[in-house]
Amino acid sequence: MAYQPIENYGLIGNLRTAALVGMNGSIDWLCLPRFDSASVFAAILDDQKGGRFRITPKGEGLRHKQHYWPNTNILITRFLHPDGIGEIEDYMPVGGAGGAPDDQLVRRVRVVHGRMPFHLECRPAFDYARARHETLVAWQGARFDGPGLSLGLAASVLLRRDGDGVLSDFILSEGQSATFVLRRLDQGRDAGYCPDTGEAEEWFRETVAYWQRWLSHCTYQGRWREMVQRSALALKLLTYEPTGALIAAPTTSLPENIGGVRNWDYRYTWLRDASFTLYALMRIGFTEEAARFMDWLVARLQEDKSACNGPLQLMYGIDGQAELIEQELPHLEGYRCSRPVRIGNGAYDQLQLDIYGELMDSAYLFNKYGTPAGYDAWKNMRRLVDWVCNNWARTDEGIWEVRGGQRHFVFSRLMCWVALDRGLRLADKRSFPADRARWLRVRDEIYEDVMQKGWDLQRRAFVQAYDSPALDASNLLMPLVFFIAPNDPRMLATVDAIRKPIAQGGLAAGGLVYRYDPREAPDGLPGTEGTFNMCSFWLVEALTRAGRTDSRRLEEARLLFEEMLGYANHLGLYAEQTGPSGEALGNFPQAFTHLALISAAFNLDRTLDGGRTD
Repeated sequence: MAYQPIENYGLIGNLRTAALVGMNGSIDWLCLPRFDSASVFAAILDDQKGGRFRITPKGEGLRHKQHYWPNTNILITRFLHPDGIGEIEDYMPVGGAGGAPDDQLVRRVRVVHGRMPFHLECRPAFDYARARHETLVAWQGARFDGPGLSLGLAASVLLRRDGDGVLSDFILSEGQSATFVLRRLDQGRDAGYCPDTGEAEEWFRETVAYWQRWLSHCTYQGRWREMVQRSALALKLLTYEPTGALIAAPTTSLPENIGGVRNWDYRYTWLRDASFTLYALMRIGFTEEAARFMDWLVARLQEDKSACNGPLQLMYGIDGQAELIEQELPHLEGYRCSRPVRIGNGAYDQLQLDIYGELMDSAYLFNKYGTPAGYDAWKNMRRLVDWVCNNWARTDEGIWEVRGGQRHFVFSRLMCWVALDRGLRLADKRSFPADRARWLRVRDEIYEDVMQKGWDLQRRAFVQAYDSPALDASNLLMPLVFFIAPNDPRMLATVDAIRKPIAQGGLAAGGLVYRYDPREAPDGLPGTEGTFNMCSFWLVEALTRAGRTDSRRLEEARLLFEEMLGYANHLGLYAEQTGPSGEALGNFPQAFTHLALISAAFNLDRTLDGGRTD
């Protein structure tokens, strides 16, 4: 089998882990029991060895379609076959369905017209295909025993063993269905119970009710309601419910360039996403999710890392784990031969000064729109702001986690300014004790520093780093964090410089935006990459805010936003990047892109309606 395009997948999950389901009916990625656990299906990283769970009609002339059941994360894969129409309903039970929160994945195959033959293949590959397992087939299904993990596949049709996997061929007529339940097993148990037709329908309806009930809390009623709601549902799937952490993406090592080495593990939680997460979720009514994520952040604040790289790390495991040792898996060929496949993320111990600005912005936003901050939390925040006062002038690896050495990145300086600014605002809002005189002095010192050294007179733009003419899309966030007015001549000039085609020194490819140009700003890695989807939404926001005083820019913001919606996949999901042919690149789906979409939609709506952007 050939690799499917990254954009051909949909996502299902149970708020602890998630699976990628292809348009061909194959589950090609699943880690159990958590997002950051070892994979049991990883065909997306090695078509031959990775493991998969595929159900598909037999025969030629097959066409595929996919959609989500309305307002849910239940995925429907439809097969248009010469002999009829069949569907697979894929979901992981939540909200009590099927005894949730047990780790179960339900696949119900139905024929809605005609009579169709199906072929099933389930072939796990435990521990990223590094571990062997035993397969046992019985009348009620199959059991797969790997080191430290056992899986059961309960089936309403007969299975037969095929090496270390199982196969089945079955025929369904119109109105008939077959159910399969893949579950994590305790030691000594059989494959487990397979629900009959009535109970399978009950599980399905309970899961539908959970997702629709959850989505009913969404307050966004604007022009792009469907896309915003789909982004919210995707973000919920990327949430680890036990701690409230939000992962960057559920996958590892999907390449930023086919055949290249820019392949990273995104199954962790970045502090950088904090303020974007809080803002986006609260703006559309999901205050409970915002509060849970804030709880996760507060827990990190209470930890005393006491290291030379500062009191906080830029990323953590979903349970707060600090060490995320990076390893390569040379036995896997990588997606379309894109090596290396990596697990863990070696950037976890980098110095990235911007994280303190994002965290303090989160605290300020949550105090404003959520729950007022307590004194103990304030003492931890005050400690961080004091640390920024002492360390803001250091070099660091920057927002993009470069591996080519530390520099004086403008975005890092910008977010240090944000840390001090939000600290001052929060202290004044709540009358908290703080060294206001020092904070104010350092805040203003950083401002002048950025204006003098971050602005390139010849380029007529804010640049990526001091003493470098290279552009960086992260500077589009300057007006969004209220560092500079959106219609300030310097900001408008920066936006215009970024919007030039990359061949003319800009960062644009049509409405798409590169984060930077590695030829001008070497990052220590070979090869190229695609445009960054979240940067394209940042451009929309920058134009939106400038559009309050310039109707032409507001019109451009709306057009660019509509064009960006066209780069989502058939289900409304985005990978990290978009390639030169419009293909999805990088880990998928990416939380940051969906957060940026929600923020851009919210503020563009308000501005088009004559309101202000916040």
